[in-house]
Amino acid sequence: MSKPGYAADQNPRILEGNDLKALAKYMKSDSCQNVFLMLGAGVSTSAGIPDFRSPGTGLYANLARLNLPFPEAVFEIGFFKKNPIPFYTLAKELYPGRFRPTHTHSFITLLHSHSLLHTCFTQNIDTLERRAGVPAHKIIEAHGSFATQRCIDCKTPFDADKIKKAVLSEEIEIPRCERRRCKGLVKPDIVFFGEGLPDQFHKSIRNLRKADLLIVLGTSLTVHPFASLVDLVPNDCPRVLINLDEVGDFNKPDDVLFLGKCDDIVRELCKELGWEEELDAAWEKTKDSLDADKQERELEPEPEESTEDEVEKITKNLEQALKVNDKNDEKQPSSKVSDVVQPELVE
Repeated sequence: MSKPGYAADQNPRILEGNDLKALAKYMKSDSCQNVFLMLGAGVSTSAGIPDFRSPGTGLYANLARLNLPFPEAVFEIGFFKKNPIPFYTLAKELYPGRFRPTHTHSFITLLHSHSLLHTCFTQNIDTLERRAGVPAHKIIEAHGSFATQRCIDCKTPFDADKIKKAVLSEEIEIPRCERRRCKGLVKPDIVFFGEGLPDQFHKSIRNLRKADLLIVLGTSLTVHPFASLVDLVPNDCPRVLINLDEVGDFNKPDDVLFLGKCDDIVRELCKELGWEEELDAAWEKTKDSLDADKQERELEPEPEESTEDEVEKITKNLEQALKVNDKNDEKQPSSKVSDVVQPELVE
């Protein structure tokens, strides 16, 4: 579905129409050199990764039934310092290597290979852009990601293989700083509530002035300052929203809206661009982004209900972890969830 037409007295348009054909024509023209992207959770849901904020079905809605002070506490830095177990239980379910990039992620690699991609701003922490083959220097992870990790006290980086082993082990271990005089809690460089956004995000905002095209995909545009980026491109820069629902304030002459699933609309756009075979080839390469145990399984897209199943699984695992946490509250210190929780980590 495209956005309705505009009144004749508005400024002349850059796009010839409100459809994918017009968008593709512009993208193939010399006028389109710098494409900027803004990604939200809707880009990754077809990979099986649940979003967080959808009423009733999102992860936060399901976490509301657990023994947490509030659902978002699982990503709140003060709560993490007291009790990191809920976060690391969740991290085990969402850890990179368990999910395959989507066709939309592969579309981003095509934008890069066709020398159109300037910057991909993403709210997602799943690193699927990287795993799809998008160069790291083209990605701004506004809310951080699992790509790096460090001590929350002394900020010393922590080895990636060691944190992966701790998180994915049968008995989840809470990683701690290896500096002798520190031993602080370690967490991935994901921006928690109570923390500032990465410096790289703030430094990259000025580049939006170079935008010839902005494509916004799979986001509710409710979380700031990320949502405000849509207003920082030049006034004559076409802005495209690809989303299940109409969000934000897209009312400029060259604003275009396409409602539907990101993967479906991206495929139709690639047809218009003549990139459909390239899209399939790029996505085929992403099977190597999965960990070995996942590669052995069927790599076809999972059924639509898989995301809801994933949310339920995550919620149940968190519920069990919290029960273990409560039962062991009075016991001796240990670094393993299945043994005894360190008293100072229990709220």
